[in-house]
Amino acid sequence: MTDSRDSHPLTPLRAEEITDIRKILEAADVLRAATRFSYLGLSEPAKADVARYERDGTAVPRMARALLLDVETGAAEDVLVSLTERAVARRTPVDPALGQVPVLVEEHELVREIMAKDDGWRAALRARGIDEPTQVYLAALSAGRFESTSDGHRRMVRVLAHWRPEESTMVWAHPVDGLVAYVDLIARTVVEIVDTGAVPIPAESGDYDDPAVSGPMRTTQRPIEITQPDGPSFTLDDNVLRWENWHVRLGYDMREGLVLHRVSFRDGDRDRSVLHRASVAEMVVPYADPGPIRFWQNYFDTGEYQLGRLANSLELGCDCLGEITYVDAAVTDGAGDPTTITNAICIHEEDAGVLWKHTDPANGSRQTRRQRRLVVSFFVTVGNYDYGFYWYFYLDGTIELECKATGIVFTARHDERIAPYASEVAPGVAAPYHQHLFNVRLDMAVDGDVNAVDEVEVAPVPMGPANPHGNAFRRSARRLATESAAARLAAPERGRVWHVVNPARRNRLGEAPGYVLTPQGLPVLMAAEGSAIHGRATFATKHLWVTRFDDAERFPAGDLVNQSPPGQGLPAYTAADRDIDGADIVVWHTFGMTHFPRPEDWPVMPVDTCGFTLKPSGFFDRNPTLDVPPPASAHCHHHA
Repeated sequence: MTDSRDSHPLTPLRAEEITDIRKILEAADVLRAATRFSYLGLSEPAKADVARYERDGTAVPRMARALLLDVETGAAEDVLVSLTERAVARRTPVDPALGQVPVLVEEHELVREIMAKDDGWRAALRARGIDEPTQVYLAALSAGRFESTSDGHRRMVRVLAHWRPEESTMVWAHPVDGLVAYVDLIARTVVEIVDTGAVPIPAESGDYDDPAVSGPMRTTQRPIEITQPDGPSFTLDDNVLRWENWHVRLGYDMREGLVLHRVSFRDGDRDRSVLHRASVAEMVVPYADPGPIRFWQNYFDTGEYQLGRLANSLELGCDCLGEITYVDAAVTDGAGDPTTITNAICIHEEDAGVLWKHTDPANGSRQTRRQRRLVVSFFVTVGNYDYGFYWYFYLDGTIELECKATGIVFTARHDERIAPYASEVAPGVAAPYHQHLFNVRLDMAVDGDVNAVDEVEVAPVPMGPANPHGNAFRRSARRLATESAAARLAAPERGRVWHVVNPARRNRLGEAPGYVLTPQGLPVLMAAEGSAIHGRATFATKHLWVTRFDDAERFPAGDLVNQSPPGQGLPAYTAADRDIDGADIVVWHTFGMTHFPRPEDWPVMPVDTCGFTLKPSGFFDRNPTLDVPPPASAHCHHHA
């Protein structure tokens, strides 16, 4: 038995607590032999309860949420467990009409067993010259939800294959095309095989470890060593990260991965809040191939596969460089037993170029200051793709999120039919066009919980009496007063940004302190409005959404994303069109990249990036980095 009374209310579940939760569920007769844990995580307490705990130590009940699946019947439950009372607080059946619980790790192996026994599948492979099912690698992929297929409310996956003649083969170079299977995971049957005819399997190796592919390793690189002989400038104590003026509480969730809580910046003698909570709440990867084999390829990597469960154990010198602090994360396996992901989170600081500089011609002053940033990151592998999530905290109060995409593009056989929707990256190998669209949930708390959002952009002034020389332009700002008004697209040509301000506070110039969300303004979801993916990923059709805070509104595509119906998440949250002018608000920002794969992305893709920044605007009364000392030249070297 563990004692959770001394834990901060936002401390992630520990391994021993996960073990206790299973015991509590067993004692309450919730678990059967066929019960599997799809998700287990902290049920976060209300903000007011957290604030009281931090103010005077008032105890907060420790609660956890479990999504359970009976793999024999397909019945699922949403269960709330009290670790404080060691009791089940609530049991709610999951309505399959509203979606399925996330994909289980073991369901991938189950699919291989089902497919190996199916006569129709084996015959389709033989028609392609493959005699043994073990010679193909099967990707069990989230099925989505389509009126055109007879899925009903069954728990489904769709299966694509790649040829694997040897265990060590890099399979993505060898797509087995013209073939897809629909599998019922509960009935353990192949519901349908779509076979449009055998096509040649590309044979060229895609093994980037093979010297015949990569060539000999270059020998020109000299070592880069990053050292901090006095140790790092940050401290990490009981999940609280302190660096320069920043104060951040680290969290971790099996679904979202790294979570940032209670983010504040010390300004003089005050800790001023910026964010209550921040996380990558969803990401969707929609593909552009409309053909019968892959029209359904649209993956919600957070809601369907759970990024936090898929985190890598990071390695010094490979994933992180410098003076590194690692943080482990505890998640559950399908049996409800704890699994520890060692080195799940990497923390380090790094130089970030010039912070500010001026050489003054009037008084001869020459001053330069170096910027540095604190980096908090984690990396996940979702099938063929790998994603890194890097939160940066800067000396001047700026926050940045950079998402890095690498790994291997999903492949098909290149032919005339797919050519308009894919790139040929190797002879006979197509990589369909696709998007990586992320949504970050920012529970804002700029100088407190009462915030509002202003849309700010540049406004040219027409030539006339007020602008006779045609050089004038203005700053245009308008308050986004309701949820419907705050569903917005970026406008890079206008420099459109969004200021999150506290209308109840004033800086020394009489203006509301704020933080500016600066979007990259790249394309949002390209799928047509009437499409199935548009209905399920409506969050990705706007760069900005703003909602009035509600504890139950956590995920932009809805709570149950796997096989979800349209209209869940942000469309449902904003339907009431609540007032957001001077309220406790949540800002949801969609950003990402539209990927037309290049030959240079093969056989493994160099990192591509996207993200956004949050920068103080009127939050401070002056430059907050005037106290940063000059750089020490002893750490610099000059080579003639």
